Amino acid sequence: MTEHPVLGQVALGYSPMIDRHRAIIALRLTVFPVRPEVQPDATALVAALVEVWPADAGRISLDIVSESLLAGLMRADLPLNLMLEVPAFMAGDPACSDALAALYQAGNTLLIKGRPFAPLPRELLPCFAYSIVDLADERRDGMPPPGGVSRNVPHVQSGVRTLAEMSDAFARGAIAVLGWPIDDAAPIKAAGGRGAQPELTAIVELINRVDRHEEVDRLEAVMKNEPTLAFKLLRYINSPGFGLGVQVSSFRHAIMLVGYQRLKRWLALLLAAGSRDSALKPVIYAAVRRGLVMEELGRDSGCDDDRRSELFICGVFSLLDRLMQQPVDELLERIPTSEAVRDALLHSRGPHQPYLALVRAIESASVYDIRAAADALLMAVPAVNRALLRALVAARQLD
Repeated sequence: MTEHPVLGQVALGYSPMIDRHRAIIALRLTVFPVRPEVQPDATALVAALVEVWPADAGRISLDIVSESLLAGLMRADLPLNLMLEVPAFMAGDPACSDALAALYQAGNTLLIKGRPFAPLPRELLPCFAYSIVDLADERRDGMPPPGGVSRNVPHVQSGVRTLAEMSDAFARGAIAVLGWPIDDAAPIKAAGGRGAQPELTAIVELINRVDRHEEVDRLEAVMKNEPTLAFKLLRYINSPGFGLGVQVSSFRHAIMLVGYQRLKRWLALLLAAGSRDSALKPVIYAAVRRGLVMEELGRDSGCDDDRRSELFICGVFSLLDRLMQQPVDELLERIPTSEAVRDALLHSRGPHQPYLALVRAIESASVYDIRAAADALLMAVPAVNRALLRALVAARQLD
């Protein structure tokens, strides 16, 4: 990745845009200047993003927490896959009208964020493809609007933090939601609860056997009872995100090439992605990216391969209780993990906990928490941003 000085002038947060089918249709990137006296250059920011997020990589919705930087982006040459969120107060400012109209004419997608204090000029309304309405400001109840009220712009609900809030937003007519629907109450241990899906049980058994370094024949025996598992594993191993450079043709071939440690990493990824509940797609998305971000943060802070592998597993498993609908302590009784991973997930302590705190701060798009968590790891903001962007690229290659 090219060294872009602008990455030292901003802090980045991210979250998904999710449609009513629970598919991720865009990535929201929140951008904060880290020093008020230094204004990042809009053109330099676009160049840094385009390098890691080219036109064929899907859409990004830019949430810019700086009026001057946003004004600069309004006048920049934006690629069509970079959508721009415009606060209502700026959308209604006559000084911005020409720039917004020019972006619209160029084919860029604009989203108006918040409720205008006064009606926008009629000629400006078509410029906005969507409106963003925060959950805290939501006044819809799922019923048709009152007489005399027209809602012509489809709305996206922001501030969604649970699966229930996501479902309610769609019931009220939202076409998409912005946020991490991962804050539902943790599952409670209950007697007689439903068992895990057979494929997930097989993955857990494989993780245990890999942890014991059993012979390949014994590992393949598990695969024979779950043929779809072998297919999924080979698909992941052959994906561009793992960068092997050769075609892996069998489970035995995979072990010969990569060894048990990286195989355990892939099995952790499969375990997280193994739920058949479509509503959990955003949670799977979050778990995979947590693992990859923590791994890349470890790379930039000098961790060795084994430590980075543990950080990856820690990030993925941090949402495993939501994905498998079982308490995390119960899950970790059956899945072998290191003491450091257990300490982070069960007790919020240990050497992996600061990395988990940092990735959670990035997910929450809180510049203060990001800086505090980075300082705790003695990491500079540019290194955090580079690690985040590398991880998002790697995650995109796995999707």
